[in-house]
Amino acid sequence: MSFFRTTTSSSSRTADRKHWASAKGQATHLPARRLEGLALRGALIALLALTLVSSVRADSQSPMSFFINGGAPPPNPAEAKTVKVVEHLSAQIPLDLNFIDESGNAVQLKQFFNGKKPVVLQMGYFGCPMLCSLVSQGLVTSLKDMKLNAGTDYDVVYVSIDPSEGPGMANAKKAAYMQAYGHGSASAAGWHLLTGKQPEIQKLADAVGFQYKWIESAGQFSHPACLMICTPDGRLSRYLYGVKFDPQTVRLSLVEASNGKIGTTVDAFVLTCFQYDGTTGRYALVAINLMKLGGVVAILGVAGMIAFFARKGSRQKD
Repeated sequence: MSFFRTTTSSSSRTADRKHWASAKGQATHLPARRLEGLALRGALIALLALTLVSSVRADSQSPMSFFINGGAPPPNPAEAKTVKVVEHLSAQIPLDLNFIDESGNAVQLKQFFNGKKPVVLQMGYFGCPMLCSLVSQGLVTSLKDMKLNAGTDYDVVYVSIDPSEGPGMANAKKAAYMQAYGHGSASAAGWHLLTGKQPEIQKLADAVGFQYKWIESAGQFSHPACLMICTPDGRLSRYLYGVKFDPQTVRLSLVEASNGKIGTTVDAFVLTCFQYDGTTGRYALVAINLMKLGGVVAILGVAGMIAFFARKGSRQKD
């Protein structure tokens, strides 16, 4: 093992000792301010590195990272790009489609679109590992604090896109939603979780413009995050996107879809001045509507003043 040792002369070792001693002495004599500056720079670099790492981790856990197929990275970007929503506003949903509800009963869509209440329609699947649950959670969160009640003022219909799912999974999901909604057992009559056969599912998906695809390599469906607000007779009134939904937007969408069947006078007033802005996903003040309303108020005010002075003049003559 002697050939692994490096042989050096005594004179060279002495020179090395002097060199390191000199370097050590110079380091100990560095100005205090310079040492503080070096320490501060090191701390800033470490803080920047931690910030970058945490931001990458936070971004990877963002709900939007699950937009394509429920949490797993899309195995084929080309396939993911083909999945989207094609809006069919005002189109009629085929109400003669047959499904099975969460209790195992055979139903048709026309039972839920009976001309009395607007309907919130969601398409997804109960076994979805992330995205569908996020959409449902966002919907429940926006609905639970509204004064409008499921079953009384509107219905919620959730149709599974997975033909292998049955009433058992639908019933379990409904129980979880009812607990989160927290409006009592009476509201259960307004929630309908449906399963069915592929031809029926596809006909409904095509009618509403909801595109989806089974990704074999991921073992999941690729699908968008979307809710559809429908009129009581089954026409598409509004599309709401994402996993979080503004309660006021959902409320006004339901009131607007109901054509005055639900809501308050205040809702009707707001819808007079506000219109849905698809770029922001909210109702925005429309200047022209506000000017029209102001014109009506001005005309009524002038008419009131004319009537007042006319009556006052008649009294003076008497």
